[in-house]
Amino acid sequence: MELTLYSASWCRDCREAKRFLNKHSIPFTEIDIETTPGAADKVFANVGKRAIPQFVLDGKWIQPYKPGRGFLHAEMSELFSVT
Repeated sequence: MELTLYSASWCRDCREAKRFLNKHSIPFTEIDIETTPGAADKVFANVGKRAIPQFVLDGKWIQPYKPGRGFLHAEMSELFSVT
């Protein structure tokens, strides 16, 4: 499994996504859209908006949160088969 997290330090949902991944010992590579040239454009090109956090799991883009709901713990727990 190859997982990339597109995030930014100021993003509350991004911090929650990292806590979730670390809590469940899910290895990931983080790309900060503020400090990595072209990263924000790559997010936009793949999801049609500059929305973070974004997971890229084995090449598939996944938005692990919903505006107004925050990080989707139940859905991500099911996706990664963790409790």
